[in-house]
Amino acid sequence: MTDKRRSIHGSWSSRLAFVLAATGSAVGLGNIWKFPYITGEHGGGAFVIVYLVCIAIIGIPIMMAEVMLGRRGRQSPINTMLTLAREAGADARWSWLGWSGVAAGFLILSYYSVIAGWALAYVFRAMSGTFSGATAEGVSSVFEQLTGDPERLLAWHTIFMVMTMMVVARGVRGGLEQAVRFLVPALFVLLLLLDGYAMASGAFDQGLKFLFTPDFTRIDANGVLIAMGHAFFTLSLGMGAIMVYGSYLPERASIAKTSIIIAVLDTVVALLAGMAIFPIVFANGLEPGAGPGLIFQTLPIAFGHMTGGLVFGTLFFVLLVFAAWTSSISLIEPAVAWLVENRGVTRVHASMYAGITAWAFGLLSILSFNRWADFKPLSFIPIFADATVFKLLDYLTANIMLPLGGLCIAIFSVWVMKRDDSLQELDIGDGAGYRLWYTLVRYVTPVAVIIVFLNVTGLVDFSGLLGLAE
Repeated sequence: MTDKRRSIHGSWSSRLAFVLAATGSAVGLGNIWKFPYITGEHGGGAFVIVYLVCIAIIGIPIMMAEVMLGRRGRQSPINTMLTLAREAGADARWSWLGWSGVAAGFLILSYYSVIAGWALAYVFRAMSGTFSGATAEGVSSVFEQLTGDPERLLAWHTIFMVMTMMVVARGVRGGLEQAVRFLVPALFVLLLLLDGYAMASGAFDQGLKFLFTPDFTRIDANGVLIAMGHAFFTLSLGMGAIMVYGSYLPERASIAKTSIIIAVLDTVVALLAGMAIFPIVFANGLEPGAGPGLIFQTLPIAFGHMTGGLVFGTLFFVLLVFAAWTSSISLIEPAVAWLVENRGVTRVHASMYAGITAWAFGLLSILSFNRWADFKPLSFIPIFADATVFKLLDYLTANIMLPLGGLCIAIFSVWVMKRDDSLQELDIGDGAGYRLWYTLVRYVTPVAVIIVFLNVTGLVDFSGLLGLAE
């Protein structure tokens, strides 16, 4: 069937281009910002082991399924799911899965751009020597001044959104592919430079030991569930990005091999980030479990007191911007593809419409850090008692929309889609490899996703069911 369908948006020039694009989509703030601090909070090496296992049994199988659906449909996620549902003789309402993915990516972009704006601002602060010799109070004051000023946040948010729209407007090969061919290799180079610097920090061995020596007495049940959730979310699954990128994948490319390569590269980036960050943290007597503030309120202290800190601090935040940029262009692409297909507009106009709308939604997140900091719209619900608009958007997308999207992708791929069609598309033969994928996606992965979903939403507490230290 796929040889009769062609994407009107074009295609990647090679499998390498797709690998770079999908890796860029997967590699983002989650790898550079979130992975190090949640690893620090949940025991280091033991958390990493659990995370790697979850990548293998949750992340890779669902990524294969999402890429497969995208390449078979050759359209935006919404139209792809509608087409494939009809092909399978299923209910047309499966297109709602496409709508959910596009909506999730769109909402994530609206606040993702705001956080990426922080990284942009910190590039110039690090470059100008703002953190040189700064105390903890001084660094905290810099962060509070930035987030407390809606005009500044708006300016950086606008700049980053314009950067995103400019790339997407140029098309698959002229924009997306050209950007990731530069940004993804540059990201790896910057990480390796920072790792080289960390080797000279005097605490590199301590950092490696923390990251790679498992001590399972230091991870509790909640840490296992967080590792499961992060393994799923870090690969950009369930938000339409991988599906729409898969729709541009050439026929000759192996979905299985490509998905494994992307997952490996994404994991390598997360580990390299940890190898760069933890030695610097330990060398400066900082706390590895400092939480979300590790990047914006803890590392600047270290950069401000180390030799060459101005240069490497600047490089670090440039790295953060690059990681966010490669992800943001994938978040907006599903909406742009749908506008081109269904509204007959050019990519330039579609990019402008989608970008400006996401930018406008971003104002809600900007205000939640200052003017609306005390506005808790769902405070009458205990779990959301202290949740600002920003936190609600993050919760809605990360804890509800993405896991449900991934679960539905798994269900459609093996319970709705015809077995012969998935066999044809995956092109790995009807042997052990296909049977392993089929079993994981049909039984193991859905159960794991349901456990993560029920736990993070607070509907069921699985802590007591796991025989780990509390």
